[in-house]
Amino acid sequence: MKNSFDEKILEEANDWIKTNQKVVLATVIETWGSSPRPTGSRMIVNEKGDFSGSVSGGCVESAVVRECVEIIKEKKPFKKIEFKVSNESAWEVGLACGGEIAVYLEQIN
Repeated sequence: MKNSFDEKILEEANDWIKTNQKVVLATVIETWGSSPRPTGSRMIVNEKGDFSGSVSGGCVESAVVRECVEIIKEKKPFKKIEFKVSNESAWEVGLACGGEIAVYLEQIN
């Protein structure tokens, strides 16, 4: 089954690449407990910090954008990042009931 949302994101990534922008694909690879987006959710980020798609919400998503821009600056091909949130601080970072999320970041061209 094709996911039209993923196709739209990948088409937009291709458009950015055609204009010589660096692009990172962020993919949710693991979740535990509460997570606003399921495993397999995707987001693209370019070197300017523009993004499309979603991997979480709140501060988690902002941190993912920052990490994507960093790996472009540092010329790293990939990185795995994890967020672990207690129930007490869950709302502050955008994981409604606490939980954990792992996101794989990969530069694409």
